[in-house]
Amino acid sequence: MEKTTVLITGCSSGIGLGLAARLAADTARRFKVYATMRDLAKGERLLERLGGYCPDTLEVLQLDVTDPRSLAAAAQRVQGQQLDVLVCNAGVGLMGPLETCSDHAMKTVFDVNLFGAIRTIQAFLPAMKRRRAGRIIVSSSIGGLQGLPFNSVYCASKFALEGLCESLAIVLRPFNIHLTLVECGPVKTSFLANLQRPDPEELQDLDAETRGLYHRYLQHCQSLFCHTAQEVEDVLQAFLEAIGTPCPPLRCVTTQLFAPLSRLRLTSPDGCAFVQAMHDFVFGRGEAGGDQP
Repeated sequence: MEKTTVLITGCSSGIGLGLAARLAADTARRFKVYATMRDLAKGERLLERLGGYCPDTLEVLQLDVTDPRSLAAAAQRVQGQQLDVLVCNAGVGLMGPLETCSDHAMKTVFDVNLFGAIRTIQAFLPAMKRRRAGRIIVSSSIGGLQGLPFNSVYCASKFALEGLCESLAIVLRPFNIHLTLVECGPVKTSFLANLQRPDPEELQDLDAETRGLYHRYLQHCQSLFCHTAQEVEDVLQAFLEAIGTPCPPLRCVTTQLFAPLSRLRLTSPDGCAFVQAMHDFVFGRGEAGGDQP
């Protein structure tokens, strides 16, 4: 049986690593996986998960989505293969009060989350169009559907990614290319630990109220990830369905945790009710946000 060829970005940890391992270890050997990552040294994690090299089902490639030359080299390596599924999973986070976000940090988030996805799609889309077949799966976020406090730049990058993919999906329909956004909530990965955040010194220049709200938001995040975060294996199901379903949806939300807030955005178009509800969800009702003495 002919294998389904899948290329995945961001495979050094988390969802990318889990998906690459799951497909490469498929007992029916239905997939050939190109697992890509910026730092090949981190590929050992993936190989350990699989118990060693799997040349028939897995190849680890270097790919930095912010480097056009790296992308071109990866595309050249895959050239001649029929790439059936492209998974744009590479992403970075940025958390903190907007006043503490540097130009460099903000540009990095957009360069990876938005322009990295664009570059990757551009590299592999022409061949899919020529074959008039293919699937593009993009790791998005609940933060691409609704604003999250102290994640304004990250949400902006994911909002932009949502707009990009929704627009592109319309054009790809006649080419029989399906595009799916997988919108994750909190997932038990190293994402929270690895995201960029302000140093304590940077917070000292903030007003006390914003500083207090930020500290409370961090406590909220810790509680959220501790009690409601999904396991990677649970989230992978959405990717597997997008790969295997004859007509996958444009959007797939992996958790219903934020569903009431999402519905509120639709039923209250002026946004006021959503802003109040999100504030209450994160900070509680009517509580002050300043530093405690």
